[in-house]
Formats: sequence, C-alpha cells, structure tokens
Amino acid sequence: MEKGFGAGQIELKHYAESVFRPVDSSLGRIAQSIATSGLPQIQVGPMDGRHLEVLARALSPQIVVEIGTLGGYSGLCLMRGIRPGGQFHGFEKSAAHAELTRQNLLAAQVQEKLAVEVHITEGEALTELAKWPKDRRVDLVFIDADKVSYSAYLDWAAQHLRVGGVVLGDNTFGWGDVVRVPQLTGQAKDTVGALDQFNRRLAADPRFVSTIWPTAEGLTMGVKIRD
Repeated sequence: MEKGFGAGQIELKHYAESVFRPVDSSLGRIAQSIATSGLPQIQVGPMDGRHLEVLARALSPQIVVEIGTLGGYSGLCLMRGIRPGGQFHGFEKSAAHAELTRQNLLAAQVQEKLAVEVHITEGEALTELAKWPKDRRVDLVFIDADKVSYSAYLDWAAQHLRVGGVVLGDNTFGWGDVVRVPQLTGQAKDTVGALDQFNRRLAADPRFVSTIWPTAEGLTMGVKIRD
C-alpha cells in the first residue's frame, strides 16, 4: 500500500524513503508476515515507523505502552529505543493480531539482541489498561487503536505518564477530514470527530505541550510537563 508523506505527495514519500531507508530486514519480515497472515494492511507507513523509532531512541524510555499492535511493526520500532532492561507492553483486542505481534516481537528480540521484556495483552484495551497499577509510571504511550476511544486512551496516558513522558496518537488528521467534521455523517462523523476531539483535548490540556507532525495521516504528540 502506498502511503503519502509530508504534503501528501507520493514523490516526497519516495524521496524520503530513498534517502532515509526506513525498512530493514527485520521490519520487512514483519510487514510480510502481516500480509501473508491476512491481517489488514494498516500498519504504520515506513517513514512513520522511522519517526517512532527516532522518538523512542531520543526519549530512551524504560516502559513503553502501545495501544493497538496489529502485527508488531510499530512495536519493533518502539522497542528499539527502550533502554536495556526496559519493558514493552502491547494491548491488542484481536487474538490473531496479538499472537502475530507476540511471535514477531519475540523473534526480533532474539535476532537484534534487544534486552527488553515483551508483554502482549489480548482483550479490550480499556478493560485491561484499568488493571495497570496507579503508581506505575510510563515513559511513552503510542495510541493506534479504535479511534472512537482515543480520548479515553488519552485520559489513561495523562494519568500514568511520568512528567517528561510522551503520548503519541496516529491518524489524527482523520484522513484529511478533521477540517470538515460538521459535514460528516454516520460512522465517519463518529470516527473523525473522535480524532478531532483527541487533538483539541490534548492541545488544551495544561499538563502537556503538544503538536501534530504533518505526516499525511497526522501524528499528534504531547509531552507531559506537570501532573
């Protein structure tokens, strides 16, 4: 699948990928496993994955939470930035997706000698996240699951992130429709409206300094500056 980058021009996507070469053998194998397993081809794009890895490496987190794992492509990008002895926690509703994520990340962990604990939890994310210890702080939360629940995931992140921690939300341009939510109807209005609400809530939250990275799909980022 071709995913645009930057201003949405495929030429810029091709340029960025040719210069930065974001897909290596490990990520390529995961992408192939997603395709051959019949999972939907909705993993993050190559440059989006590189963004996640660079951000994670810059933050050097101890505990990373990913909400919505699909097959583990973005999970590996995030895992590469976790400091030795750290933990990756993936939450995935689909049993098939969770199992493929587990297989892919454990294989990559061995191949790349990543000293990171991998924990994949299957089930409704909000139900499982509610079991997280209240005093256990998180360094990085990446949200890429059901869009209607983005605000609820943001509430969880705001409660559990340490000061200096980061929350990331994918697809936050709503496929270009966040600028016309009032004109949408039905499921599209619910989905894109939820993404718009996520952006606006994070932008207005005094606990965060936030921005939106202008990828074609939108990547919203907030840094927690106070409890």
